[in-house]
Amino acid sequence: MATYDLTPRIAPNLDRHLVFPLLEFLQEQQMYPDEEILKAKIELLNKTNMVDYAMDIHKSLYHTEDVPQDMIERRVEVVARLKSLEEGAAPLVAFLQNPSAVQELRADKQYNLQMLNDRYQIGPDQIEALYQYAKFQFECGNYSGAADYLYQYRALCTNSERSLSALWGKLAAEVLMQNWVVAVEELNRLKEIIDSKSFSSALNQVQSRIWLMHWSLFIFFNHDNDKTQIIDLFNQDKYLNAIQTSAPHLLRYLATAFIVNKRRRSQFKDFIRVIQQEQHSYKDPITEFLACVFVNYDFDGAQKKMKECEEVIVKDPFLGKQVEDGNGSTMPLRDEFMKNARLFILETYCRIHQRIDMGVLAEKLNMDYEEAERWIVKRIRNSELDAKIDTETGTVIMEPNHPNVYEQLIEHTKSLSGRTYKLASQLMEQSPAQAAR
Repeated sequence: MATYDLTPRIAPNLDRHLVFPLLEFLQEQQMYPDEEILKAKIELLNKTNMVDYAMDIHKSLYHTEDVPQDMIERRVEVVARLKSLEEGAAPLVAFLQNPSAVQELRADKQYNLQMLNDRYQIGPDQIEALYQYAKFQFECGNYSGAADYLYQYRALCTNSERSLSALWGKLAAEVLMQNWVVAVEELNRLKEIIDSKSFSSALNQVQSRIWLMHWSLFIFFNHDNDKTQIIDLFNQDKYLNAIQTSAPHLLRYLATAFIVNKRRRSQFKDFIRVIQQEQHSYKDPITEFLACVFVNYDFDGAQKKMKECEEVIVKDPFLGKQVEDGNGSTMPLRDEFMKNARLFILETYCRIHQRIDMGVLAEKLNMDYEEAERWIVKRIRNSELDAKIDTETGTVIMEPNHPNVYEQLIEHTKSLSGRTYKLASQLMEQSPAQAAR
């Protein structure tokens, strides 16, 4: 399964601190030799201020209580630098820890800056020191302190670029603390800025969207949102175009979200066309499964791919998680995926057959006869399948289900307003560029 490990593709699009949870997962799954994982951790740690953690890893890797002299010297430097930054930010930190003083702050940043300077002799140097102190705390692994200071810094910062950098740091800190609700809020703030900000080049904006999507994987496969938010983000035209041009491996996660989620089926047909278009640039068992079912109608091939999909999901750092099953309890995402994958095969196979032999259907679903019969009965009772079972002949008979003309009209026009808005937005974007020529 190391063949399908996306960590080498994902890691370059993450803050190095966000790579540690991926390495931890790979180590637990024993995907690679333990020695390789430990060396990768040390390589990451060497570019952070988490010196104590690096020392512990070094001891585990080389089975010794001794650590290199450069690590010892590095630790002395980090402690000294931390103390210096703490002193520089002390006046502003003291102010922020005084509730009555903080109440004097207003929404007007310019007023706040003037008030801080006049009453507390706190100026731009102290505000910049707070940013540097927060950033250093993050590099030391104190994510809680970093998140608090970055939040307070953004309330005072008037530099848009530096404020954006602080927001990225705040998002990373919330993800690493697994504060998923707050992380969603920060993610949405970042998306709004990225989509509205004027970048120096279109390539920079695309890269920001790619980073945002990679960072969002931590949230979308942990936060209880029924996997709708990843579809809402990744499947937008601008983000889907970024995936197709620069990060096609993200199709794995969008495909998984579509399979385990039934609330965005109206967008599913368009996504299948993307899967078909991108087969030459990226494919794995999950995208191949969808191609087998919905492009090639190769149900035997789809049934074989299901086993590979299960293995990929279990070994993926983002997909090997627990998900809500809709009844207030959790289950492995793998189980939810397999249930829906079978249903995809069943629905598609049934659409092109009016009467199906139960034995043949059991084979397509990779189940024995009785198990398949119970499974199909449950789908019919849950109104997931319009069919009935003829027990005498051992067949499943599909009920005709032709939508009326009004339903067809709604189906064909429900996305018209969205497409019109996108077209108008594109025209508005092109008009200033043409005027500038």
